[in-house]
Amino acid sequence: MSLSTSKQAGRPTRRGARPAPLKTTDPRPRKPVFTIRRSLGIAGFMAPAALFVAVFIYYPMISGSQMAFRNWNLNDLTDTSWVGFKNFQTIFNDPVFYTVLDNTLIWVVASLVPQLVIGFAIALWLRRRFRFRGLYQALIFFPWAISGFLIGILFRWMFNSEFGVVNDLLSKVGLIDEPIPWLAEPKTAMVAVIIANVWYGVTFFAIMILAALQSIPDELYEAAELDGAGKVRTLFQVTIPYIRATLALTVLLRVIWIFNFPDIIFGMTGGGPSNETHIVTTWMITITQQGDYGKASALGLIVVALLLVFSVFYLMATREKKGARS
Repeated sequence: MSLSTSKQAGRPTRRGARPAPLKTTDPRPRKPVFTIRRSLGIAGFMAPAALFVAVFIYYPMISGSQMAFRNWNLNDLTDTSWVGFKNFQTIFNDPVFYTVLDNTLIWVVASLVPQLVIGFAIALWLRRRFRFRGLYQALIFFPWAISGFLIGILFRWMFNSEFGVVNDLLSKVGLIDEPIPWLAEPKTAMVAVIIANVWYGVTFFAIMILAALQSIPDELYEAAELDGAGKVRTLFQVTIPYIRATLALTVLLRVIWIFNFPDIIFGMTGGGPSNETHIVTTWMITITQQGDYGKASALGLIVVALLLVFSVFYLMATREKKGARS
């Protein structure tokens, strides 16, 4: 019986026999099979990181949380008995707590809105190509590398009523006749710390928004220009819708950080005068310095609860908007 060579298979076959099928490779990548050995390997690599997080994050959180339900005061450690919700009742019955809540709301809103607007404008400006753009980016992003407490000390000297540069400039341009005691008056003290926080936080919005703007295809702007859309219409119908997700996430992160950012206030006013610049976190640190760890831990749990409720409602609101838009 004679043999013939199959062109398809490249090997000899018997005459009249069906040629061997071609071996084709599946272009789709195969999914990895998770065996017990593979799972143990992954768990072994993740174990050090999980242990680190558990020891240095979750254990202190749980240990500190249980202080909120105990009579934990450094001035008298002989009695650390379980007191239930007594520390929470003490906080809610303290009139300073509601003053601090009002200050926190003003602190967050009055800092967030200017940071968003100014940061957005700077990001739009830096997206354009011009000479020394890298130098301008470095100068604008530089404040984010400085300590918040150091910025507070810097602005405390700038707003000093006797030899501060702010009063000196306002006096030279004729806006004031006598020095303003910025950090001694409740209203002006809050304005001063907000100005410092705006200067510090603009950088974060500029960085995040600029990164999002650079991902927008130029074809969208060219199409908008062909349709006769002006700059304002292009901004609200092309730019903002394209980076809406980044804006939502950036605002959420910045709200949480401003809420938990006592550095500038401590560096400038320490919460004074008369608790008028205290926010929740600065008040909590002050209570801790007084030795009442139980009350401070209870206030910390209240802060966590407030931020958790805000985050849930904020994410639900942004998700509903996305669903309605689609």
